[in-house]
Formats: sequence, structure tokens, C-alpha cells
Amino acid sequence: MSVLQVQVVDAAAGADLSCSGPTVVYDAATNSATFAADGSALMGAAGRFVVWSLVAEVAHDALLAATVDVADGAHLMRCDRVDFPADGVAFLHTHQGPGIRVQVEGLFAVETEGMRQEIETWGAWFEAGPEPVYAEVRGDEPAAFVRVMLLPFALHGSPSIRYVRDEDREKPKSQRYTVFLDEPLA
Repeated sequence: MSVLQVQVVDAAAGADLSCSGPTVVYDAATNSATFAADGSALMGAAGRFVVWSLVAEVAHDALLAATVDVADGAHLMRCDRVDFPADGVAFLHTHQGPGIRVQVEGLFAVETEGMRQEIETWGAWFEAGPEPVYAEVRGDEPAAFVRVMLLPFALHGSPSIRYVRDEDREKPKSQRYTVFLDEPLA
């Protein structure tokens, strides 16, 4: 078992970050992400960064951490951004692997496993993957989150979402995806 953790880091220009495992760094200013297999990453210009790491122990300043199992085959770390208009909805769905999401714009409500969470900007939540999730934008502004999911390697370059209800598969979707990276885990 490993731990997927996320941190929000406000860093000075040229700051180095060192973690013990594969790391993804999202740069909020440039809306881009980088990957470091060995856990070391240069964050570049000063700014706010979202940092996901696959580690053995949780850092004291982790925003959120979850135990994940990646021992049962080839996996990849996918980092992407999901943007919604002000009235956007993610119909009841599942994913094929666990992940942590961080809200980078607007407000979001997430319902899973009988619980509802209201997520504000720079808030985080975990989705295990197989549990159905429904989500919607709250308020009158667009919303977006960035996530890292641990997926089966066979999904390299392919969507991981599966809609639970037949009628939702055919409905127009309001969300837009920007995939930053799909990196294999050794």
C-alpha cells in the first residue's frame, strides 16, 4: 500500500521540492503540470502549486492523503483539469481508479457514498474510483478542479469515466477536460 497525498505550496522562484516517490506538480499560473518519477521537482517561477505525491508516509503539511493500492499491475498517474460552466453538472459516474481533486476555481458540490461535500477554491476531496459520484457547480460562476488519478496503464490516452445510468451516457456533457500528462509508474 502507498499513500497519495496532495499539498498546495506557495513557493519562491526556483524552489525545489523533494518527495520520496513519483510526483506531479500543477502550476496554477501557467495551467500546466510536470512529472518527476523520483519525487524531485523544480517549481520554476514563484507562485502557487498543487503537488501530488505517491509516498510511504504522509507529510505534515498535506492538504489531503489517502491510502491507495497500486501493487496489482501496471499503473499510470494522470493529471488533468476539468472545467465547468456556471450551471455545470457531472452526472452520476465512476472512474477506473482512485484520485485526489483540488478545486482551483469556483465552488463545487460532490455527492458520493451517501455524503455531500461543499468544496471551495483550494479545497480537496478524494474519490476511490468505483463508488458512484454526482457533482455540480455551486453559485453563478464557472468552476474547475485539477486532479491526479492512479489508473490502469491500459487507459493511457483514454477516458476513465463511466456513467452509471444509461440515460446519462447520451446527454450532452458540460465539462471540458484538459489532460496534462499520463505517466507510467515503474
